Amino acid sequence: MAPLLALLFLFLSGARRCSAAATASPSSPPPPPRPTPLVPALFVIGDSTADVGTNNYLGTLARADREPYGRDFDTHRPTGRFSNGRIPVDYLAERLGLPFVPPYLEQNMRAGAAGVGVAQIDGMIQGVNYASAAAGIISSSGSDLGMHVSLTQQVQQVEDTYEQLSLALGEAAAANLFQRSVFFVSIGSNDFIHYYLRNVSGVQMRYLPWEFNQLLVSTMRQEIKNLYNINVRKVILMGLPPVGCAPHFLEEYGSQSGECIDYINNVVIEFNYALRHMSGEFNSQHPDSMISYCDTFEGSVDILNNRERYGFVTTTDACCGLGKYGGLLMCVLPQMACSDASSHVWWDEFHPTDAVNHILADNVWSGQHTKMCYPLDLQHMVKLKL
Repeated sequence: MAPLLALLFLFLSGARRCSAAATASPSSPPPPPRPTPLVPALFVIGDSTADVGTNNYLGTLARADREPYGRDFDTHRPTGRFSNGRIPVDYLAERLGLPFVPPYLEQNMRAGAAGVGVAQIDGMIQGVNYASAAAGIISSSGSDLGMHVSLTQQVQQVEDTYEQLSLALGEAAAANLFQRSVFFVSIGSNDFIHYYLRNVSGVQMRYLPWEFNQLLVSTMRQEIKNLYNINVRKVILMGLPPVGCAPHFLEEYGSQSGECIDYINNVVIEFNYALRHMSGEFNSQHPDSMISYCDTFEGSVDILNNRERYGFVTTTDACCGLGKYGGLLMCVLPQMACSDASSHVWWDEFHPTDAVNHILADNVWSGQHTKMCYPLDLQHMVKLKL
């Protein structure tokens, strides 16, 4: 660790200890020690699979800031996460010994116009979450729902964060921080849900599915190269889940007995294959970096095919929604939700429950239930010396 960065960590931890000592009564038991972080920070780029509150600050219909979202979260209240509880990045932050990663827009608003210094980057030093619900790889994907922060805009925000850290810590310390930290990227579903499958601007006439996938993956590669240029070296790149099994599409396509929509899943599988190939190629061309592709589709299908082993009662019906499979309308009222989300794979028309997110996070971390990540799971990536 660079001397300046080490000094900053000591300063921040000492300030927190002094603050805690000043407010605690003499008889208060000491708080449990937090485990030593395995990496300096966790940075998150993505869509609603990774959003922890970005869209709470935007004018959009894609918001999860109302009940019953978050009812099973640690605070038992909505936070902006599209789940009844935690999402995968929460479980992974815990595994890494880090606090839950705050939204970039929240941190940016707190910093305000106060300038750049230790106080302003305190909330960013262990990671920032840039993910925005409805966002896609294509900038206009999801625009039908209102404002969002696209992949390209999120990468620009990462670049802004790097500049802030460089000004506060020095270029060498900021580079060291980014090189040793983990970047989690989960985005792409909305390019199908809100763009290609809706045939926005006649896109299906201009691109066959495989051509559209190549467009998406080439854009993703360029953004990963932009991250590489600011010293990002360790990336968890999530593939897409079986979108054709979501309650929304079971309802829309008239699935009779809960059969997944093969047409949609086949397009997604093709995208995932191209994404995995791109990540392997990038690693070969940049041996000082490690992108690990994690097959969300593979991990999700394992859950769907083995629901009893995982304790799920239904793999088709959303816990919260209306219509057949709960896929007709987004979860908007507490009365729409089932009593026990842990028995369901799906929380709402598109998003999995906390229970599924926990399983997928375990697989990203160590392949505990099924191997998802290639060539390395996160547990081994953090130990990797590049």
